[in-house]
Amino acid sequence: MNSKVTYDDEKRFPLFHRIKSDHDIRVYIEEQNKSLHAMGFTEHSFAHIGMVTNRTAYILDTLGADDHTIDLALVAAWMHDLGNVINRSDHSQSGALMTFYLLDKMGVPAEDIAPIIRAIGNHDEGSGIPVSDMAAALILADKSDVRRSRVQDDEKNFDIHDRVNYSVKNAELKINRDHTAIKLKLEIDTRYGEIGEYFEIFMERMLLCRRAASFLNLEFHLIINEQTLL
Repeated sequence: MNSKVTYDDEKRFPLFHRIKSDHDIRVYIEEQNKSLHAMGFTEHSFAHIGMVTNRTAYILDTLGADDHTIDLALVAAWMHDLGNVINRSDHSQSGALMTFYLLDKMGVPAEDIAPIIRAIGNHDEGSGIPVSDMAAALILADKSDVRRSRVQDDEKNFDIHDRVNYSVKNAELKINRDHTAIKLKLEIDTRYGEIGEYFEIFMERMLLCRRAASFLNLEFHLIINEQTLL
């Protein structure tokens, strides 16, 4: 399996199927991205959430997690950015509380809600800690989503975050065959962003990725334009 595999099997992942089709949750996803767009942030809507969802499941699936765990992880990934509809600051904590309310209202048992909100509440580099396999996988999936199509501003308004994301022509997250390392491999067009700029704005995220990989008994490697930098 690789990060391009989709996890949309209703029989394997019944809770995720319910969540993905829920009208209210889709509204909150759309509205939180409107807030971030207004503030000049990169795209956090269905493209980002879909990428993070697939990568979270890919990591856990590759490492041998059972379908129920993957089902809960898919839900955590799908709902991880809901808190942005309230405020960007502390959005992981507010998103975890929103997720608790929505899932509890749907009758999801506490035994399933707890690991989901634990992962969501710990996915952001500001205060996040890989406290579970699910949280670690979500961190790696979220922080590895760097790509040109996430840029929402016109080129004349680009800041350093826009330039770095726009410079990324290709990004791949892959666990090696021996399951000893996870690699984030980027192809960057240096006409738009320098490798040094990537580190300037994403170093904290990459260090959190290394901690998350270590929690999963993996080494984390960052490779940019065929150069291994971490």
